[in-house]
Amino acid sequence: MRRILRWTWRILLLALCALTVVQFWFLVHIWYWADHNPESTAFMRSRLSVIRADEPGARLAYRWVPYARISPHLKQAVIAAEDANFMGHWGFDWEAMRRAHERNVREGEIMAGASTISQQLAKNLFLPSARTWWRKAQEAAITVMLETLLTKRRILEIYLNVAEWGDGVYGAEAAARYHYSVPAAALSPEQAARLAAMLPSPRSYTPKSDTLYLRERTADLLSHMHLARIP
Repeated sequence: MRRILRWTWRILLLALCALTVVQFWFLVHIWYWADHNPESTAFMRSRLSVIRADEPGARLAYRWVPYARISPHLKQAVIAAEDANFMGHWGFDWEAMRRAHERNVREGEIMAGASTISQQLAKNLFLPSARTWWRKAQEAAITVMLETLLTKRRILEIYLNVAEWGDGVYGAEAAARYHYSVPAAALSPEQAARLAAMLPSPRSYTPKSDTLYLRERTADLLSHMHLARIP
């Protein structure tokens, strides 16, 4: 019995050490990205491997641009669409979570989520797409690290540069050129709102896409995105 307990404690200690090393690895990367730009993300690499299964020579459309060269309209539209309280929380919007939970209970299925921009960035930078309790717990831990080590401006800058806006299209610059043939700095309010409306399902849209949902969501964002606070 003592031998079993001794081995159990050893295994637990090894697991704890491994978990600590993993967390430190995440922490170092985030600290580095405070003033260095990510070359890619876990989500981008995963998607590229899927695309290359059919097209071995495929490449992602991805070009980093600094915060100042992204239209303020896109910043406002994305915050309005994805995380209206971005400037007021520390990574988790508890009120939005409550509302989403109530709606899901009312509808009897998952109809709404409440992931903040920081939570989405944590997932995109590091984590697999599979939904497990472990991944959600790790996402929360990384979110705390992001909010602790990075400014809101830097979080939004990285998010806008790695968000998916089409199959193989990542970041505001690539999205603006793919959908509108303009640089990210030149996006109009309507173009920005339309791009923000695509975020929940970006691979569903091409430059010629025109659905009822897209029109209505774009109009809705245009009506109130000017109220969004941006860093």
